[in-house]
Amino acid sequence: MRRILAAIATIGIAASVVVAVQPASADVIRDREYWLNSYGFSQAWTTTRGAGVTVAVIDTGIDGSHPDLVGSVIGGTDVSGIGSANGQRPIGPNDEHGTMVASLIAGQGHGDGEGVIGVAPAARLLSVSVGFGVGTVGSDEQIARAVRWSVDNGADVINMSLTRNTLQWPESWDDAFLYAMQHDVVIVAAAGNRGSGTTEVGAPATMPGVLTVAGVDQNGKASFDASSQGITISVAAPSEDLVGAAPGGGYFNWAGTSGATPIVAGMVALVRSAYPKLDAANVINRIIATATPAGAQRPSPIYGYGLIDAAAAVTAQVTPVTENPMGDLKEWIRVYRRAPSTATPSPQETTPSPTQGATVPAPPSAGPDNPLGTVLPTIASLRDTGIPLAVFAVFGTLLAILVREFYRRTRRPQRR
Repeated sequence: MRRILAAIATIGIAASVVVAVQPASADVIRDREYWLNSYGFSQAWTTTRGAGVTVAVIDTGIDGSHPDLVGSVIGGTDVSGIGSANGQRPIGPNDEHGTMVASLIAGQGHGDGEGVIGVAPAARLLSVSVGFGVGTVGSDEQIARAVRWSVDNGADVINMSLTRNTLQWPESWDDAFLYAMQHDVVIVAAAGNRGSGTTEVGAPATMPGVLTVAGVDQNGKASFDASSQGITISVAAPSEDLVGAAPGGGYFNWAGTSGATPIVAGMVALVRSAYPKLDAANVINRIIATATPAGAQRPSPIYGYGLIDAAAAVTAQVTPVTENPMGDLKEWIRVYRRAPSTATPSPQETTPSPTQGATVPAPPSAGPDNPLGTVLPTIASLRDTGIPLAVFAVFGTLLAILVREFYRRTRRPQRR
């Protein structure tokens, strides 16, 4: 048993516990895929199996020679500088991760009912190998390059079973992720796992417009170790008792939102296949609108809009939307990445205004620097408005007391 840990402020894969398993009979692996029936995938296949949709897997690389993945991987690259040119040589200390993720999306099984079958078995994959913590360039830059490459090479969906373990992300991701969204690509990201140290969702799961996935156990209850929480969660999917293909032809039992994420990414592929004219915003809306409510509120920081329902997602009547229900990254960039003012005050303006020569405080809307939105003000707004008002209030109160005392004394009758 191996525990995969993601370091603070570094990008790490979002898997939790991985255990090798060898099939004892032709059906032992397939029988473990409880999510195929429990979450409507088998029923959804009567409508679509994901044909015509390409999913980019930004991960440790996919072993496309695995019996369950032969023919599924149609292209790839390496952005780490240490992998193979086609992204199909798994790299890093947890090199099995990308192959497991890929099999849950588009595994085709083999033989007579053997092996892993993905939730969108007719979809095709792009393998983008990333070196988490290793490589000729930093992990942040690798991710930015991986996203852009995926878009330029035909991805309709990008699966990111990884976390930065911080609410914030580098500015290079602004451009890369916005590039994907402007090209109508759906990005699906893992919420992370408490068992790996992620108690609160981190980027890219905190980025506006991203479809963020939390994890549940076999009973549909929030997983404690194999999930996390946060206000950016979109939906929840199975993250415990998973089985996936491993490099070299084997299989692993595993747990974590690294597994829940490709289940949802494959579901996105089903929706895109069934409704090829839908834009990314409406694809995401269809996923969350058809989710089965869970928890005391909707959305909630534990389940988002609820548990996924693949059958409903490809058949239900859903009211169209005009904006991405998970937020607008372009607007977030406009508000939070504004450059400091460079204006030079005139000779008459010897006392600068609160915002002169400094970054204009962002409004207290929800975002990585202020996850509670309008519930609490930002640090900047407290600094620029709260403290001066408090000073003025105290000064005014003291002045009123002094005036009242002076007035009282001057009006007091004099003894004679």
